[in-house]
Amino acid sequence: MLAQFGSALQSNSFVITVNSTGWMAAALEVVHYFGMFVLVGSITIVDLRIIGILGPQLSATKLAQRLFPWMWAGLALNFLSGFLMFGGIATSYIPDPTFHMKMMVILAAVVFGVVVQWKIPAWDKLPAMPAAAKLVALISLLLWVGAILAGVELPARSGLG
Repeated sequence: MLAQFGSALQSNSFVITVNSTGWMAAALEVVHYFGMFVLVGSITIVDLRIIGILGPQLSATKLAQRLFPWMWAGLALNFLSGFLMFGGIATSYIPDPTFHMKMMVILAAVVFGVVVQWKIPAWDKLPAMPAAAKLVALISLLLWVGAILAGVELPARSGLG
């Protein structure tokens, strides 16, 4: 069923046009990288604040309220652009274990981002950031680094992308 979906997506005229027109494919890559910079940059700032490396005088909650909309916008850009790029060679990506690893790391990073967003108001009310909050923020950072590295390694290991 997944292979059928990949085949249908790969045969879609819009997906074919976007991926086979040079300037469109290049623009798609730029949007994908820009979305990643916005996504990872905003979550990194919040995570570093939780860990205590960045701006301890700033309210973590207020900082998160300012930056999490950017994180979600970056994630949306990445999802849409990544889906279109995936669609261009979906039948090759679907069975690839490196692609599966990349998707799992991204999913885990998003889950940790959601946990940070949900928990930060409670953590910020405490006299000091709890060790568990710092650990969650550190894991979040490491997962996003892993997601970036997995994205870079995908073409190198599989020849895709």
